[in-house]
Amino acid sequence: MDTIKILLVDDHSMIRQGLKSFLDSDGFKIIGEAANGAEALKFMAHKQVDVLVTDIMMPEMDGIELCKEVSKTYPSVNTLALTMMNENYNIKKMLNAGAKGYILKDCTQDELRNAIKAVSEGKTFYSQEVTSIIMEGLSAQPSPKARLVTEIPLTKRENEILHLVCKEKSNQEIADELFISNRTVEAHKRNLLEKTGCKNIAGLVLYAVERKLYDDL
Repeated sequence: MDTIKILLVDDHSMIRQGLKSFLDSDGFKIIGEAANGAEALKFMAHKQVDVLVTDIMMPEMDGIELCKEVSKTYPSVNTLALTMMNENYNIKKMLNAGAKGYILKDCTQDELRNAIKAVSEGKTFYSQEVTSIIMEGLSAQPSPKARLVTEIPLTKRENEILHLVCKEKSNQEIADELFISNRTVEAHKRNLLEKTGCKNIAGLVLYAVERKLYDDL
């Protein structure tokens, strides 16, 4: 496979060095390090990055603000949150900012590698503990959050695509399964975001889980 070019962002140099020691290997290349979001953006202005691996709490610019800016300015870069912060609030803030994945720093090396591979392909990846925290947060809510606009019913095809998105299928996999083009998949995804009021794919997954749309989720 192609080498995944990674930018590490963490305000603790020892953590960056530790990550670099086992990530700088076959299939992965640490092309840069930064101690905060501001430094990361300066680096990205001159270097091509595939995956941004970032902590959340950092001086000058935290991971949430960094992720928002990267999602807007560098949409081809996929962000993975790697943090000790396991509160539902921070998880939701990071996912709403555009992060593709969220794992905790006590993860195994294999889990981190798998997470980076997944987000580099545009898929979502949450550690088991993070998934449990999200689910607990949802179950504590009496009903799905109210939207500012009346929700528009999804078409049969949109439901099929949303279901496959929740199963972390790539655009190509969805296109192959439904016998449609990649461009059509993208168009349906844009319609889903507009109809549901979600900001990103992670939001669509939460939308489907909130409403218990599919029995196998």
